[in-house]
Amino acid sequence: MMVADISEHPSTPRCSVYIATSLDGFIARENGTIDWLKLVESAGEDYGYKKFFATVDALVLGRKTYDTVLAFGTWPYERKRCVVITSDTSRISRYGEEFFSGELSVLLGRLGMDGVKRVYLDGGTLIGQALRANLVDDLTISVIPIVLGEGTPLAPKLGRDVALQLVEHRAFASGLMQLDYIVKQS
Repeated sequence: MMVADISEHPSTPRCSVYIATSLDGFIARENGTIDWLKLVESAGEDYGYKKFFATVDALVLGRKTYDTVLAFGTWPYERKRCVVITSDTSRISRYGEEFFSGELSVLLGRLGMDGVKRVYLDGGTLIGQALRANLVDDLTISVIPIVLGEGTPLAPKLGRDVALQLVEHRAFASGLMQLDYIVKQS
């Protein structure tokens, strides 16, 4: 099957980031762990995640994020299409997830042609790639009240500024501050 250029298809899905960072902008420790997120766990509080997740048709995950999710023991993305960006597309699918190697814009074009309206992007390298390519439409950043000092940055090696417009912010009793942005397209 020949894949058409994404610019020919106005049905490219909306791309959203929904992620937690430390106050100093890291999404994971150097070793990839996210144990520090427990700092803000509170019974009955999901910080709007379920509401956001209900609006998503598909997820696109970076390979490191995918490996982290596999270690959870239960698959959190039931009934959602999930595509993992990886150079190893021969991996065995455990939960119906797909593997893709190539340009993110091509994948998004395919998803749009399949009727996907909104994509959840997750993983630092992937988010950086999407921001560099002007593919991110909005970001929800939950800032956790901790300074890690080092780790995996939210969007490594962008090489340029990405202007954002704050559209909403919420403070929670746990100390978490949630910021909703739209990307000002350049």
